[in-house]
Amino acid sequence: MLRKTASLAAAALLLTGLTSPVMADNAPGVTATEIKIGAVFPFSGPASALGAVGKSLIAYVSSINDRGGINGRKINLIALDDAYSPPKAVEQTRKLVEGDEVAFMFSTLGTPSNLAIAKYLASKKIPQAFIVTGATRFTNFKEYPMITTGLPSYDTESRAYARYLAKEMPDAKIAILYQHDDLGKDFIDGFKAELGEAFDKKVVSSSYEVSQPTIDSQIVSLKSSGATVLLFAGTPKFAAQAIRKTHESGWKPLFITNLISSSISAVLAPPGLDISTGIMTATYRKDPDDPKWANDAGVRQYRAFMEKYMPGADHADSNYFTGLHQGVMLETLLKQCGNDLSRENILKQTRNIKGLALPMSLPGIVVNTSDTNSKMYTQLNLQRWNGKAWDLVGGLITDDSK
Repeated sequence: MLRKTASLAAAALLLTGLTSPVMADNAPGVTATEIKIGAVFPFSGPASALGAVGKSLIAYVSSINDRGGINGRKINLIALDDAYSPPKAVEQTRKLVEGDEVAFMFSTLGTPSNLAIAKYLASKKIPQAFIVTGATRFTNFKEYPMITTGLPSYDTESRAYARYLAKEMPDAKIAILYQHDDLGKDFIDGFKAELGEAFDKKVVSSSYEVSQPTIDSQIVSLKSSGATVLLFAGTPKFAAQAIRKTHESGWKPLFITNLISSSISAVLAPPGLDISTGIMTATYRKDPDDPKWANDAGVRQYRAFMEKYMPGADHADSNYFTGLHQGVMLETLLKQCGNDLSRENILKQTRNIKGLALPMSLPGIVVNTSDTNSKMYTQLNLQRWNGKAWDLVGGLITDDSK
């Protein structure tokens, strides 16, 4: 079992004379000197590239602790590996809740894993805060009252692509290769909602299971349809495979990959950065390698963080941006909670983030959660890979369903 911990400094390092904050004796996972928080990530398995989000979050928590913690407490983030397996996610979550007695769960990654643990956490009224998935179902507070989401919803993202194609390539035939779970199905549903009755005429689709070794046969089948656009909706390993196989087959569609599978190092580089030229995706983030952001304060903060806490890691890997943003969200959330770290107040504050501009977010994109909006992000911008960097396409697209 892989167990990664952003550990506490010894109590002796705390300032003497520090008084015990209110609620410390009553709130699960909270003492006068620490708060224990649980998380589950795919550090191994078919989606292990996304484990970089967890590694970056762990590093950011270390930076918080190096600055003295929050409100006199260090953060003990206990992050376990679920290998992108729902049964393992349940096992690890129960261990965190019943064994480690964490105050709440934060940033657990993946649609299948979060779906598997949602009912259990809700039954215990444990917040499932800012989960790293864009599955649309989780934005429904009535069905998932303990959840706030940490990625743009897949519905928002898929509709953005559909609207772009309707405007720029109205006669295109569209092939969709999607992961056979909520992630992939949300993209299908988004296109159906946008295209309406034209969906069956314009779209051909094929799905894959994460247990499959390759998706070569699906690419060959979709190529034979004569589609001029290929939308990929899944996880990074398979996105890289799709790019490579599409190129090897001689097929030259407009290739669109979903946001979570747009990492330069994990997705574009393996098949080749030149081969990946022209690929499009949606984003809410700045590209640290783009010269126009060279003097941007947020990019400078990100680079300084990476150099100090993740030396040698690829700063262009967008999964590290996500981890940094998750860390800033955690820091903001705990500061807002003050000394009331009851689960009730933690949940309340997850729905009360106002006007937060995160370091790597594009200008104009801010976080605003409320009792009617559980989404950390409600704005996106399309971008195209030019072989060396991402070029923004058009302007901000706002989720009109928030």
